[in-house]
Amino acid sequence: MNDALYARLAGLTTATVSTQLLKRGYRAVYIGGVRPLSPDQPTIAGPAYTLRCLPYREDLCDPAKLGDSESSQRQTIEEAPPGSVIVIETRADTSAGVMGDILATRCRTRGVAGMVTDGAVRDISGMTASGFPVVCASATAPANIASFSDGGRQLAIACGGVCVVPGDAIIADQDGAIVIPADLVEAVVDDGEEQEDFEAWVLGEVEAGRKIFGLYPPDAETRARYEAHREDKP
Repeated sequence: MNDALYARLAGLTTATVSTQLLKRGYRAVYIGGVRPLSPDQPTIAGPAYTLRCLPYREDLCDPAKLGDSESSQRQTIEEAPPGSVIVIETRADTSAGVMGDILATRCRTRGVAGMVTDGAVRDISGMTASGFPVVCASATAPANIASFSDGGRQLAIACGGVCVVPGDAIIADQDGAIVIPADLVEAVVDDGEEQEDFEAWVLGEVEAGRKIFGLYPPDAETRARYEAHREDKP
């Protein structure tokens, strides 16, 4: 994992990343229906470590095996690498929580960057207090065993209507979560940083009273003024 690259990715916004992917022809990258658990949590960025929750079936959901070492959920909690983002598919089923405060705390102490799910989480007060960044669809009380069978880990999943492959880059902030194909991350970060520098300059121009026409998107004159501004920067 390229820690420096993911640190740069975390400095961008999902809005910027979405624009950069759209420019490259990628539209199906926004994980729908999810929001940060805590409004002041940091941006989540890292490679995806995936977990699938399948629909409940009685012979596959023995409560006695909830903490079994063969459980894909427990294996994910213990084996997701530091810096990775756990991404959990429930097909938008929020009837049970895919994680609670104890598992969230274990993830944080192991250095996992965060978790994204199109499902729900439980133990909300404890989850928030744990300091583990989570982006999810909602909160609920029942444990995962009440609704889900073990669907495996580290395989392609569908989260929030988006295909997520292990190793894809994930970025999640107050606007939601975006999936970036692994081979595009560096280019998206490079161009995203340039985009945000330009947009910060544009915002200053708008604050100064400039009209939007010809400014955003820029015409040739605006582009020339921006390039001059860049050259003048220390």
